[in-house]
Amino acid sequence: MAQGYRFDPELAEFAAMAPVPGPAAPDSGVAEAVAQREQARTVMSMLGESDLSGLVVEEVRIPGLDGAPDVPALVYRPEALIGTGPGIVQIHGGGFSSGSIFGDMEGASGLARAAGIVVVTPEYRLAPEHPAPAAVEDCYATLCWVHANAERLELDPARIAIGGGSAGGGIAAGLALMARDRGGPAICFQFLMIPELDHRLETPSMRQFDDTPMWNRHAAEQSWRWYLGAGHDGDVSPYASPSIAPDLTGLPPAYVSAMEFDPLRDEAIHYALRLLEAGVSVELHSFPGTFHGSALVTTAAVSKRESAERLAVMRRALGLDAVGS
Repeated sequence: MAQGYRFDPELAEFAAMAPVPGPAAPDSGVAEAVAQREQARTVMSMLGESDLSGLVVEEVRIPGLDGAPDVPALVYRPEALIGTGPGIVQIHGGGFSSGSIFGDMEGASGLARAAGIVVVTPEYRLAPEHPAPAAVEDCYATLCWVHANAERLELDPARIAIGGGSAGGGIAAGLALMARDRGGPAICFQFLMIPELDHRLETPSMRQFDDTPMWNRHAAEQSWRWYLGAGHDGDVSPYASPSIAPDLTGLPPAYVSAMEFDPLRDEAIHYALRLLEAGVSVELHSFPGTFHGSALVTTAAVSKRESAERLAVMRRALGLDAVGS
């Protein structure tokens, strides 16, 4: 366990048991990525079956862009929904190289049920087999499909948001930039939860937190090495690393969260401040005593507060409170 961190007392036991990533071999590649995915699936399986009660869940295949493979996706719709309403393209995390829409069913179904909205989760291609920009292109294809099928999905095209946590938050930020630059479908809001945004790894929190549980500098280095691919030669797209985008004007309003002892903390805060400087409305919250993944301790008061705030922001951003839903 990492020493010297003032973790919230309700999170300390989990922090003591959680894995602390160590340095990865410079030549680690597909085999190690696959092994990590299997390990992640094992952990997720321990959480039990997802509760899909009160929902209609549909598996779809979304045409890829410019000859890319189809994108599998899940669509969650609350059975109680009547008429046209809002929705979100929700992007799973996993360091760009792990995670799955099936491993994220608990979060997606819980969001659909709690917020009373349609949730679409794309199974984007993973690194290192598919380095950037594959993931964000798949999510852009999903966003385009959601808008094109808004009538069938009973969605209001003016109330479609995007969001994600960790790597999913970074992909969501890149997706917002891509949609703006391509004149693509409208996005009403972006939810960037503990987002992974900056491949440069130079912020104070990234330099300091090399022994924190669940995620640290070592894990971030491996993540970006796989995501950018061996041949990028320093030529990195802002759609992959949104923090390097020179212009953040014209982006959707945002909610940005950060955890105190997370190496991603400062890049999230810096990005939120740059959005504000660019005239984008932002709500920013750094939660004390927390670390990357500590929200898995759902019984902790700080986790409950974070979850309740996220839901309240989402309802307000999607106009649900305004319509009395």
